[in-house]
Amino acid sequence: MNPISVRAHGAPVLQARIRSVAEDFFVEELPAFAASGAGEHLLLTVEKRGMNTPFAAQRIARWAGVPVSAVGFAGMKDRHAVTRQRFSVWLPKRVAPPLEALQSDDLRVLDHVWHSRKLPRGALAGNRFVLVLRGVQGASEAIEARLRAIAAQGVPNAFGRQRFGRDGGNVAAALAMFAGQRVRRETRTLLLSAARSALFNQVLAARVAAGSWATALEGEVFMLDGSHSVFGPEPLTPALQSRLAAFDIHPTGPLWGAGDLRSVAAARALELAALADPDAMRLRAGLEQAGLRQERRALRLRPVALDWTWLQADTLVLRFVLPPGGYATALLDELGQIEDAQAAAGAEAD
Repeated sequence: MNPISVRAHGAPVLQARIRSVAEDFFVEELPAFAASGAGEHLLLTVEKRGMNTPFAAQRIARWAGVPVSAVGFAGMKDRHAVTRQRFSVWLPKRVAPPLEALQSDDLRVLDHVWHSRKLPRGALAGNRFVLVLRGVQGASEAIEARLRAIAAQGVPNAFGRQRFGRDGGNVAAALAMFAGQRVRRETRTLLLSAARSALFNQVLAARVAAGSWATALEGEVFMLDGSHSVFGPEPLTPALQSRLAAFDIHPTGPLWGAGDLRSVAAARALELAALADPDAMRLRAGLEQAGLRQERRALRLRPVALDWTWLQADTLVLRFVLPPGGYATALLDELGQIEDAQAAAGAEAD
């Protein structure tokens, strides 16, 4: 079972290359709260280059002389990028080491303040992206028309390719795990996430094919924009349709687990039909046996403040904000064929 690519806005309008250098992919976490200013946790805002989040957490732990479990962060960020995010370090009754000892060419501390608790996963309001596409091939008029359509209608809220590992191998590994292959605890968590994400993308692809990824079906479960709160199913009233058109609510698909699907009628029938193939059935059974519970995820993702600039005729800069859990690749896939230069370099090295 290979992860399904999801595209809703039509044929590709460009070919391009991203991440020719780390600076071509910039992402900044938007904090969900202000620091308390007092407490036992030192809240660091850092900018890192060519470094993923767990590696940065390990470096911060060594600097502070604490176990890595004492370091908190809200979200995972890519290695091949320039990223800004917050980390917390638990330093009870201790003086923080000099910040100069943590500074380096690939990790800079931009701000520090004390806070009352460890930074939990998901504690961010969203992510701001600045992406540079190089070697762009395609008519600028068609590209800009596609970007305007994305800004107005949003994109399918697919899980990105990085969730599935190289060549989608995490899904095959999850199937092997469910068949009895033993894996390490941290690998198990990764594979459970990949299995859930693949099933969601499969339902999303079916909704895209049916033309209903941004509209409501009978028996729909809705999610409030900017939150994980869900409600429904309930009758499709004009008021609900207006809220859907205004992006105040979104249709949802299943994050599979034990328990009954919340959707009913046409929405439920489509979800079950999309996940009726043998591999999907095995993934469903494995997730249920693993103890995960049924949850929901919005089918639609709307980039906020999307704008673009042409630096040259073949160099396009995109700027936008996504909510937590949204993937920049969901937007890029709607533009066309975009080669990740770092991924290609890694494949050649392999």
